Parts: sequence; structure tokens; C-alpha cells
Amino acid sequence: MSLGEHLVELRNRLLISAITVLLLSIVGWFLFPWVFDAVKAPIEAASEGNDLQTMINFQGVGQGLNVKLQMAAYIGLILSSPMLILQIWLFVMPGLHRNERKYAIGFFGSAIPLFFVGCIAGYWAVSQLVPVLMSFTPTEGSVSQILPYDQYLALLIKTMLAFGIAFVIPVVMVLMNFMGLISGRTMLKGWRWIIFLSFGFTAVMVPTPEPITLIAMSAAIASLFFGAIVISLIHDRRAGRRSEDDDLADDEASRIDDDVESIDRPSRLDDADEDGR
Repeated sequence: MSLGEHLVELRNRLLISAITVLLLSIVGWFLFPWVFDAVKAPIEAASEGNDLQTMINFQGVGQGLNVKLQMAAYIGLILSSPMLILQIWLFVMPGLHRNERKYAIGFFGSAIPLFFVGCIAGYWAVSQLVPVLMSFTPTEGSVSQILPYDQYLALLIKTMLAFGIAFVIPVVMVLMNFMGLISGRTMLKGWRWIIFLSFGFTAVMVPTPEPITLIAMSAAIASLFFGAIVISLIHDRRAGRRSEDDDLADDEASRIDDDVESIDRPSRLDDADEDGR
């Protein structure tokens, strides 16, 4: 394909993606009441547990419309993510080799579910984070806490994205190993950093006072990284065996060629002697 044909193909893929996001954002507009109840549930639970009067604030006349449009766009992006990934795959697939296609299918097939699981874990983390942060608000006297909804929504989205990316990083590590960019032994050398960063990330994102939640969440994140290391080590071992088999096959072929040449050489000398006579 020429450059112009590539640009036309890219335009068509982007157009299909944009139409899909737009249509599913309209669906998200009608799903807004249900999503709004799910988003504000952690705040209501925290206010009931702390006996604190909490109000969600929409600043400005058009803030309610702005928030509803944002939520509809977020819902549309989430619902259209399979179609977006399909369009990316259809655009990239013709330029990949057979083994690269296999790696890409495995990457997308495992990264998408892990990303959604990470987003769910991020929502759960916010439900644990909000009560801890609101517990510092004094409850003596007539004290009420007013929360700007756009700031709370930004905190929720960032946390969900952070956990979603954290759950996808092990898949990226496996993909880099399959492409030959990093070995499993190199990953294994950093196991201490993996444990430390898993606990540090969980302690910052889910600051619960109980240690069980911290240990369980950190162990879940660390297990994904160690699972990626195990897969990489197995792949390195199989790749090493294949290279050894190829070397043995090359040595055997060269030895057979040498034997054939040694057998043919005397016959050629005999033919030369007969011609000389």
C-alpha cells in the first residue's frame, strides 16, 4: 500500500471508532442515573460511618450538564473499548508476521480483561480511600463537608486508570520478553523492587488502617508480576532449547556434507587418472 492508501485506511478506522464512541456515549447519557448512584455510593457510606453531614456540590449553573456530558463520554469510551481495539488490530495486522500476530492476539486477549479488573479494583480502592480521608474532618458542632463533584470524579477516574495500568504492566513485560527485549532472569533480579513497589502503590492508593487489606491487595499485584516472570523464564528455556536443536541440526548437516565430499573426492581423482592415461 502507498502512503495515501495508508492514510485513507487510518481515516476509515478513526471514523468508525469515533462513530462508535458517539453512539455509545448517547447510551451512557441514559445510563447516567445508575452510574451516578454507583459513583457517589462511597461518599454516602463514608458519611454514614463518620456521622458527618456530606453534600455533593455542583458549582455553577451549567456544572450539572458538564458533569453529565463527562460521565456519558467516559461510559461511551469504556463500552466502545472492544471496538476501538478491534480497529487498531485491523489496521496493524496486515503489517505483522505470523509470530507477531500470535503475540499481539495474546497481548490484547489478556490485557483487556486485566485492565477492566484493575478498574474495578480502583473503584474498590476509592471506596476504601474516601472514608479514611473523610475521617479527618471534625464532627463536633454543626460541621458539614461539601465535596465538588468534578474533583471527586477526577480522583475516581485517575485511581481506576492507575490500577488498570498497573494490572496491564505484567502483560507488557511478557510481550517484551517474547520480542527478545528483556530476559526472565533480568526480571527476576528485581524481585525485591517488585514487592516494595507493590506494597508502596497499595499503601498510597488504598490507605486502610487494617493490614489484611494491604497485604491481600499487594499480594494480588505482586502475583501478576511474578506470574509474568515465570512465563518469561519458561519462554527463555524453550527458546534456548530450540536454538540448541537448530545448532545440532546445522552441525549434523555440515558433517553429512563433509562425508559426502570425502566420498566423492577419490572418485574424482580416479576419473582424473583415467583421463591422464
